[in-house]
Amino acid sequence: MTDVADQRATNIANRAWTNEAIRIIEADYNRSADTHLVPVSLPALPGIHLYLKDEASHPTGSLKHRLARSLFLYALCDGRIGPATPIVEASSGSTAVSEAYFARMLGLPFIAVVPRSTAHAKIAAIEFYGGKAHFVDDPGTVYAVAQRLADENGGVYLDQFTYAERATDWRGNNNIGETIFEQMALEPHPIPSWIVCGAGTGGTSATIGRFIRYRRHATRLMVADPAGSVFHKHWADRSVTTLDSCCSCIEGIGRPRVEPSFLPAVVDAMMPVEDAQSVAAARLLSAQLGRKVGGSTGTNMWAVATLASQMVQAGETGSIVTILCDDGERYADTYFDDNWVRDRKLDLNGPTQELTTTLGW
Repeated sequence: MTDVADQRATNIANRAWTNEAIRIIEADYNRSADTHLVPVSLPALPGIHLYLKDEASHPTGSLKHRLARSLFLYALCDGRIGPATPIVEASSGSTAVSEAYFARMLGLPFIAVVPRSTAHAKIAAIEFYGGKAHFVDDPGTVYAVAQRLADENGGVYLDQFTYAERATDWRGNNNIGETIFEQMALEPHPIPSWIVCGAGTGGTSATIGRFIRYRRHATRLMVADPAGSVFHKHWADRSVTTLDSCCSCIEGIGRPRVEPSFLPAVVDAMMPVEDAQSVAAARLLSAQLGRKVGGSTGTNMWAVATLASQMVQAGETGSIVTILCDDGERYADTYFDDNWVRDRKLDLNGPTQELTTTLGW
């Protein structure tokens, strides 16, 4: 009887801790306004209205803040996280930054398994929030290494690549799809012709694509993908599921394997984008906004320019919404460093001229 009583007391204590942990995360969310929807002028494309969903304005500076909050709540409600559970994640940086933020909030240790090429500013942010970075030379090993570290430390591997699409409530609950449509309500074209996003886990495209269908909107979803990534190849041919490597320098999107959270059936179109096009677009958009945006935002912007040009050529008008994924200051020593660009043999002149002409910037 004593063992049963002790177990019951432990369960009550753990449940109380979980209740408080969820309250803390929800209180943090309650203190924050939603991210802005920023209109951007396209002088050479009359009748096309562009909006950026500014996810860089989250407390941890990226779209991944939404995902990290959802992953923590999902694991807490599943009973996988307890009062002293070490948290482990495989990440290219931004998700790990956001998860380190929430781990610190709950007083839990955090380890991020990241490729050695991850931007230095992201590593500094992970460490600022009390996390530790565990580097791997082969990005393809992040999954196995993260699981091993979780097992060795008695922790939980949050596994964003598997749980991204299921941790977020795609029907509503203030997900990114719902907030986009709410914020567009008073615009000239309130139902976007297109929403453009990238895919790293696939969770964002899954959430937006599902929400569009759930609400029966006419909006189409395009996923912009690095040319060296597997996602756009898989979308075109479901038998393609892996590549030897993802030969892209754009952090946060593109993968060498099709992640479990990527749902190709909810995507209406995909566009492969070369790294030079992404970096040129990021730099050009940064100049227009007066603030730096990251490379994945540049990838989105290249796809937007192509779509908008096609709409004008077809005599269409309407709106396009895309994601401003993260703060470009994180990439001051990469995408915005001319020496870094030159070392990777990225010729930005052609893409910059093409985009400038297309958009009228």
